[in-house]
Amino acid sequence: MENMLIIVIVMALIFDFINGFHDAANSIATVVSTQVLSPAAAVVWAAMFNFLAYWIFELKVADTVAKTVRPENITLVVVMAGLLASIFWNLLTWWYGIPSSSSHTLIGGFAGAGIAHAGGFDAVQYDKIMPTVYFIVLAPVLGMIMSYFISVITLHVAKNSNPSKVDRIFRRLQLLSSAAYSLGHGGNDAQKVMGIIAAAMISQHVIADMHELPGWVPLACYTAIAAGTMIGGWKIVKTMGQKVTKLTPFEGFSAETAGALTLFGAQHFKIPVSTTHTITGSIVGVGLTKRISAVRWGVTLQLVWAWVLTIPISAALAGLFLYILEAVL
Repeated sequence: MENMLIIVIVMALIFDFINGFHDAANSIATVVSTQVLSPAAAVVWAAMFNFLAYWIFELKVADTVAKTVRPENITLVVVMAGLLASIFWNLLTWWYGIPSSSSHTLIGGFAGAGIAHAGGFDAVQYDKIMPTVYFIVLAPVLGMIMSYFISVITLHVAKNSNPSKVDRIFRRLQLLSSAAYSLGHGGNDAQKVMGIIAAAMISQHVIADMHELPGWVPLACYTAIAAGTMIGGWKIVKTMGQKVTKLTPFEGFSAETAGALTLFGAQHFKIPVSTTHTITGSIVGVGLTKRISAVRWGVTLQLVWAWVLTIPISAALAGLFLYILEAVL
């Protein structure tokens, strides 16, 4: 069992790495599309703040993820099946340039494997998973509303200023807003993998609860997601940074600030949210300040379909992987 636990931990870190390059777009799409930073510089900038989140946030989101499935239904095979489903879905959506949620595929995969193992939906702790489901809608809506009002306020403040001066100021401010968003990204996304590793360790009685999680686990998770972010996911960057709406530095600042505030709030309330959903909603909110037609709604609706399908597809895939693993192992 020790060898299998090691395999599960390695798989979790591989998912975390994939999460980094799959979701790099969330951290850098706006700052790249406004040409404030080059893609290479933006990736390093985002990765650095992903990693700094280790020293800033408590492990609240990790605790929620670890308790998605009831303890009596968690085995190493369940965790492994959930990770296989999540890795498969993340790679598939990355290949096609679809910015789906790594958070939702991980939670959906874990829950689906638990349900398949237990033979019923009672395997899931709904008080833990339902806030995540609610935030499929709430995260982009909150990001959209906040970015809209931040945009309106900053437009009002800067309306009589020289346009070139405003552009220079917001290019500098966007460095701060993208850093804040990357902090939120690291604090939310890396913790989900910590929760999965903790669930595996608890199932094997290596630790009793989240408070006993060894210090190397958070460090390894933040390192993996930062390394993945440095690799980057350029297909998804193009979708997020160019296809939803065109952005200026002022608009990029507004979107990233709104996204960061949403992620910090979710972290405080222990809610694993999708950074993909959050930044997309924020970008849409910025587009709405210009006119409704400034948002490419066809692209946005395609993204929404990917969001809606991620959890059920990941759950179904995890159930399939569970049956295969139980037959083989």
